[in-house]
Amino acid sequence: MQLFAYTNDLGQAQDVVQEAFCRALARWNKISKYEDPVAWVRRVAWNLATNKFRRAQVAMAFLRKQREERVEGPSPDRVALAAALATLPENHRRAVILHHLADLPIAEIAAQENVAEGTVKSWLSRGRTALATQLKEKRNV
Repeated sequence: MQLFAYTNDLGQAQDVVQEAFCRALARWNKISKYEDPVAWVRRVAWNLATNKFRRAQVAMAFLRKQREERVEGPSPDRVALAAALATLPENHRRAVILHHLADLPIAEIAAQENVAEGTVKSWLSRGRTALATQLKEKRNV
């Protein structure tokens, strides 16, 4: 219960307690002679929980640092494309995204959307035409 309160994660608390008992078992000849072997197990479990917490903090800091260094803001073209895509009807937008961004063939999109291939071709044509118009207007502004 102590380690659950400390870690706020029942699974992690159980893991560190189990690991502490495994370590005690491996050294039982020595630990059994201690005045309070339970205190030794408790201390080891607390140390393991603290070490896990520290490792998790270091890993999160590393990941944040990696993300900060590599993630750039969207380019103006990407912002314009996202805004233009948002103006399309949902089925046209989905067809354009699936075909041009996800590289799905028309037949696969038709199967996924449960429509004929001709319908997907129509959605793509109308979507591309609307996108071209939207993007052209954005550039002229």
